Amino acid sequence: MTAFQRFRTNLAACVGLAILAAMVLLAATAPLIFPTSPWEMVGEPYLRPLEGPYLLGTDMLGRDIAAGIAHGARVSLMLALVATVAATGLGILLGAFAGYCGGAVDEVVMRATEFFQTIPSFLLAVVLVALFSPSILSIVVAIAVVSWPGVARLVRGQFLSLRQAEFVQAALVLGEPTWRIIFRQILPNAIGPVIVTASLMVATAILLESSLSFLGLGDPDLMSWGYMIGASRNLIRDAWWMCTFPGVAIFLTVLSINLVGDGLGDALNPRLTA
Repeated sequence: MTAFQRFRTNLAACVGLAILAAMVLLAATAPLIFPTSPWEMVGEPYLRPLEGPYLLGTDMLGRDIAAGIAHGARVSLMLALVATVAATGLGILLGAFAGYCGGAVDEVVMRATEFFQTIPSFLLAVVLVALFSPSILSIVVAIAVVSWPGVARLVRGQFLSLRQAEFVQAALVLGEPTWRIIFRQILPNAIGPVIVTASLMVATAILLESSLSFLGLGDPDLMSWGYMIGASRNLIRDAWWMCTFPGVAIFLTVLSINLVGDGLGDALNPRLTA
């Protein structure tokens, strides 16, 4: 049974993929469905869901909750993907050279990963964003900085187990350069667990971005789910919908990504043959 067939037979993973696809579609079509700015006051404040023309109601300033969620999906997914790509790329690069070269290179990389892993991830992200002022770039950098050590350790472990393989020794005998052995011989055979880890990192990145925005450390020019929850947290008893719907969006997105990640882990597991 192929990896695709194993993934397709995983009901939870398929449900997660469907939910994630719906979120991506919402983010992609947000400017078409809600052409006006999510910051624009479009109606009376505190309109309840289905009260008037606004499906999910309005907030304390009369802004459309549904528009905020749709445009917030673009921000959360974009930041999470960019940060995950950056963290994964850095982790692969450092972990690959540490695992293949060993010695001083391995020692330096491992001490660096241990240093970053001793600091609470969220606390470090808060400090970095506050230090460089809240913006898309600072948020992406902060999430990438706190996320790369796990990838580096995983890739290092894969390289340590594969660098003595016969195909690697054959490449050495043939005189292939180090970079070619690392990126053309070993890395393709170690990429499966990295893909699974990266998919789960997207969910963590969404939670980190939402938490930063909740604390007022998000980009002030962009609507996000975390900002919507943070701005209305004091009104949860009187206007529950203002916190609930962005929270549901975060919950569904993170849940779907985790389901897809688990499905990928099972599908890419070479021990599963049936």
